[in-house]
Amino acid sequence: MLLPGVYLAVTGAVTQLQREVAALLHAGEHGVITGPSAVRLHRLRSPGPDTVDVLVPVSVRRQSAGFARLHRTERMPRTWCAAGPVRFAEVPRAVSDTARILARLDDVRAVVCEAVQRRACSVHDLLAELGEGPSAGSALLRRALAEAGDGVRSVAEGDFRRLIIRGRLPKPMFNAKLFTLDGTFIAMVDAWWQDAGVAAEVDSRAYHLSPDAQDRDRKRHARLAKYGVFPLHFAPHRIRTEGHEVLEEIRSTIEKGLQRPPLPIVAIPPER
Repeated sequence: MLLPGVYLAVTGAVTQLQREVAALLHAGEHGVITGPSAVRLHRLRSPGPDTVDVLVPVSVRRQSAGFARLHRTERMPRTWCAAGPVRFAEVPRAVSDTARILARLDDVRAVVCEAVQRRACSVHDLLAELGEGPSAGSALLRRALAEAGDGVRSVAEGDFRRLIIRGRLPKPMFNAKLFTLDGTFIAMVDAWWQDAGVAAEVDSRAYHLSPDAQDRDRKRHARLAKYGVFPLHFAPHRIRTEGHEVLEEIRSTIEKGLQRPPLPIVAIPPER
């Protein structure tokens, strides 16, 4: 077996497991992997470098070397996960530390949404981790969690939310569950304007590629229309490149909806 120092000096001739083991050996007995490597160890997707980020106590004087990047901290995890010889942070810490490493909001948003959408952790878990962790480098995480706190669950929905806020439209309820007055479920929509009875959906290709999914979307559209809802649908590329037209379409539909009596529909916000 190669010595840890040899592994650290080589980037392409070793497996990811060998890199992780070598990074932990270099960090010492208390090291815990965090960041993108830890997120991937939880079988979640994460952009970011192939370096192995390792948390170590502040008393450790070793320096980063090769692909092992050490982070001295007073907040060593009290508990962690393990896969064979590899110790790695639990999901909230791994996601939060990853967010502090990444430089693009879309990347941070994608990591947060992936973890929450797959129920690996909750928004509450990430907010708690945000509150306990350092403020330095947390701006993008705060923005992503502000979106997730409103129920946004995908990058495309995050773009849509920002467009609505910047466009100074009335703020809708995001990811609202709609019911009739007798409790019959109608649909869950990405954005809902109660007074106008307008619903907007982001038709992301990532979630609507299969014929079955497209058929479900058509049936949901018909069901919304049946109860008097004005349903709107926007592709992600339109939100990014035709924002002004999207806003005008929503605004005109809201104005149309406000010209009629309110619909007998109850909207329930998403669970936090």
